[in-house]
Amino acid sequence: MKSNPEKRMAPLEVELFSTPTGLKVIKSPLRVKILSMLREKDLSFDEIVRLSGRAKSTISEHLKDLSQEGIIGSRNHPADARKKIFFLRSEYVGRVHQDKVQDNLKQYVNRYIESENDPFEFFRLIFHTIRVSLLSQGVDIDPILHDAGLNVGEVLYEKLKAAEMNQFLQNIARFWQTHDLGAVEVKNMTPLVIHVSDCFECSGLPPLNRPACAFDSGILEALFSKYKQEKARVKEVECHATGSNYCSFVIE
Repeated sequence: MKSNPEKRMAPLEVELFSTPTGLKVIKSPLRVKILSMLREKDLSFDEIVRLSGRAKSTISEHLKDLSQEGIIGSRNHPADARKKIFFLRSEYVGRVHQDKVQDNLKQYVNRYIESENDPFEFFRLIFHTIRVSLLSQGVDIDPILHDAGLNVGEVLYEKLKAAEMNQFLQNIARFWQTHDLGAVEVKNMTPLVIHVSDCFECSGLPPLNRPACAFDSGILEALFSKYKQEKARVKEVECHATGSNYCSFVIE
């Protein structure tokens, strides 16, 4: 008797999606993989089969279930009405994984006390303790923080916009500085690379195996998308949370 190859895949994490009917928990590693691909772009059935490396019947079953749960949707293929293009119709909320972050929350309280009760440090205390408390339970809310950053950046653009890129960058740096979000330095123009030292979002967080500035990435993505009037991609390649002395964002 052959074992199911999907059952042999150790489910290291589950992902959470928000649908009109409530929060959906995805435990199947194959479904997690399918949804991860659809977060990147819409795909045809044949593309999903090829990229997943699984049988058509298996993929068809999972796509049917995900569609019934309201997590994905489909539309007719523009070149062939007999085929479908699949897309996400739900919002990616985050994930729960086994790699829990261990940290002493008292250090954040001590940091506030040592700041002589600076109100700004108290807000940093709130932000960091909530986030670390979730990370300590294996809950990653980066997608929520990123979406929140997108919304903030959309509104913030009207305050920071400028006709020339150099002035736009200066406005961003000045805003970060005056609001104690960090010190912004432009390191390269093509591609555009921005370094942020003393980053509000991640400075002081426990060591992680990945960059942690999802909120700032969302703000920058919205700002540069509005400026360029096309979708901008922001990738954080260095971070205080990975042991760097600064956060580095590549904007393309």
